[in-house]
Amino acid sequence: MKLVLTEFVTLDGVSQGPGSPTEDTGDGFTRGGWLVPYIDELFVRRTAEWLQRADGLLLGRRTYDAFARDWPQITDPGDPYTERINSLPKYVVSTTLTEGAWHPTTVLTSLGGVEELKRQPGGELQIHGSARLGNTLLQAGLVDLVRLVVAPTVLGAGRRLFEQPGDAAGLRLQAQESTPTGLMLLEYEAVGAAPVGEYEGVTAYV
Repeated sequence: MKLVLTEFVTLDGVSQGPGSPTEDTGDGFTRGGWLVPYIDELFVRRTAEWLQRADGLLLGRRTYDAFARDWPQITDPGDPYTERINSLPKYVVSTTLTEGAWHPTTVLTSLGGVEELKRQPGGELQIHGSARLGNTLLQAGLVDLVRLVVAPTVLGAGRRLFEQPGDAAGLRLQAQESTPTGLMLLEYEAVGAAPVGEYEGVTAYV
């Protein structure tokens, strides 16, 4: 399977609490709900299409606990995500969780379990939320694709998606789209180490 990191972020890279002021108040965060004013029909359609490509969800412990609490309670038959999310196999990377109550769930205790999943046939193994896990897997060279929904807002506070130390990761833009409300939908292929160079003047590039 292809490992895909899907994240909602602000222009300054914050990924914490996109859906509600009370979604994630860790570390005293009070600026949640920043994605909601920009949700529109194109965003819903495109993210639902992305979810249909998943053959499994890969989550960190914190996101797993929040999803397992909230998603089974959504009963709206018109919701384009609920049935798919609740029925997909869930894989949670944790050294403290022994089993999951949100079925079907498999607990992985190491990145080796993620590598084994990637060797299985199938479409996409998608990371949603779980920014720390996603960043760790990107640094380990296990992420194949990064999908970002970028909201046109700057928070100045909150956990950022890419903030862990490690080698610089290179990405190649594969697709881009904007929604009527100003969200940017970006898709990047992970290409290993980030390239560097030395500027040699304009004439060297034209």
